[in-house]
Amino acid sequence: MELPTQPTPIDMGARESAHPEDSSPNDWNDIVLGIKEEYLDSSQDYPWVIGFSGGKDSTLVAHGVFEALLSISPSRRKRRVHIVSNDTMVESPLVVAHLNEVTQRIEQGAMSLDLPITVARTYPEIDKTFWVLLIGKGYPSPNMTMRWCTDRLKIQPTSSYIKKYISEYGAAIVVLGVRRDESNTRQRSIDKRRNMRGSNLTPHTDLQGAFVYRPIVDLTTDDVWEILGAHHAPWGGNHTSLFQLYRDADGGECPVVLSKSEAPGCGTPNSRFGCWTCTVVEKDKSLQGFIDVGNHHFKPLVDFRDWLKKIRNKPELRQTYRRNGQISFDVTGKHIPGPFTILARKQILEYLLRVQDEYGDRLITEAELDLIYQHWTTELQQQKGLSNE
Repeated sequence: MELPTQPTPIDMGARESAHPEDSSPNDWNDIVLGIKEEYLDSSQDYPWVIGFSGGKDSTLVAHGVFEALLSISPSRRKRRVHIVSNDTMVESPLVVAHLNEVTQRIEQGAMSLDLPITVARTYPEIDKTFWVLLIGKGYPSPNMTMRWCTDRLKIQPTSSYIKKYISEYGAAIVVLGVRRDESNTRQRSIDKRRNMRGSNLTPHTDLQGAFVYRPIVDLTTDDVWEILGAHHAPWGGNHTSLFQLYRDADGGECPVVLSKSEAPGCGTPNSRFGCWTCTVVEKDKSLQGFIDVGNHHFKPLVDFRDWLKKIRNKPELRQTYRRNGQISFDVTGKHIPGPFTILARKQILEYLLRVQDEYGDRLITEAELDLIYQHWTTELQQQKGLSNE
């Protein structure tokens, strides 16, 4: 879909008077009312966790929750709402900048309006970052059949947040901006988990004690853009920067992923903006889109990603043995190579550090570098010990 031109924000009263005949269940007033009623449901008082990627769908969900809370008297705002975004530490730089800006506005708006909102950011554990696994341990670049990055960089950090900070309530409600019309796969997934007994909640497939609430599940993509364009952001300002981000990126956002069943949405062949290192996509159209509109300093990042994808299956850069010490073969008898050799890892790191200098901002942390060198030292000592036996 081509991104629509953003209309001038108007208030709901003006929108209703301009379209008095519009009484569809997708009316924004109805959605906000539904969120309000769900929030005030006296049968459960579990905290809400909004998976916030900063993209159009999660922004609309946060927008709706914000509006719903503003329509509730302060004495009844007893349920805590956590707006949680995940930083894989290899996110597209412009996406991170946008995410930082909007979450800061949400946090400031919530504080000034005394709303029970906590804004949080999750990160992968230091020993599970992209660079430590790729360069330190030699994991081959992710592809469609070996997408080790999604679980370690996305699922585990956000799942850990829910388990650690919300477990005291015995359960939590994950509020997601998933919609039926995103794809046939998404529609089948949603229909498979139809709400039970008229409830708006469905049990989460992987998180014990967590339930999923999808307040905008029936909206179309056009609906989402129309609503965002027609309303000011309740935390202040408007959604202009979001519209511009999509125009420049020539794609969509990588969604919040909380289970392996949702992993196919991460790094799709359609190229959605997410990790700048993503080798799952054939071509990073989104980052190229940023370059095409004048962000030429991203060119070294694209070149590095393309090179990393290209060298993945070169036999001379891969070890014979897997990390478990075994030699593996597929069903046809073809040898399955092991991790990158240490020499290949050194080449990758040297190239990355050159790109970092050229780009002019940090792409890998000192803590990651220290751990990478530790992995190399340990592995070399093990190899030396085996050769001496």
